[in-house]
Amino acid sequence: MQRILMPAAKKTARKATNKTTRATSKKPNGKVAKRTMSPAHKRALAEGRTMSTTVDRYLAVVNAPQRRGRKVSRASLEQRLVSAEQALKAGTGVVKLLAAQEVRDLQTKIAQGNTAAGVDLKSLEAAFVKIAKQFGDNRGIRYGAWRDAGVPADVLKRAGIARTRG
Repeated sequence: MQRILMPAAKKTARKATNKTTRATSKKPNGKVAKRTMSPAHKRALAEGRTMSTTVDRYLAVVNAPQRRGRKVSRASLEQRLVSAEQALKAGTGVVKLLAAQEVRDLQTKIAQGNTAAGVDLKSLEAAFVKIAKQFGDNRGIRYGAWRDAGVPADVLKRAGIARTRG
């Protein structure tokens, strides 16, 4: 069987076209004009950031893992701290070293207790209820997604987010 060779196809040069994909406004000196945002657009962006922050804070608190075990009161921590400080003053060697570490640990726990109590779930929830419906409408988030994210049904009801089938 013999192979037949075909002659090479002729290629024609394309003519250059002056198409532009987007109209740009140029100044007389040839530079492109700087784009600016309107004040309304800037306000909308700031509002969206504020809403995102509010939702993020609320979801972080709602989904925070619960501590296991018995709750330790601040008074008992302070009482243990006093006894650990006494052991630190009176102790020697390894006993003094362990007492020093216990003092540091107890001081850290007391400080953490103050910050954990500082999170006010009621105020975060109230802020979330104010903006959740608008945030969900803007982003296309429906009832089921809110529930999957850990938001309680009664909070969604207060926010005006209706239960849907989708």
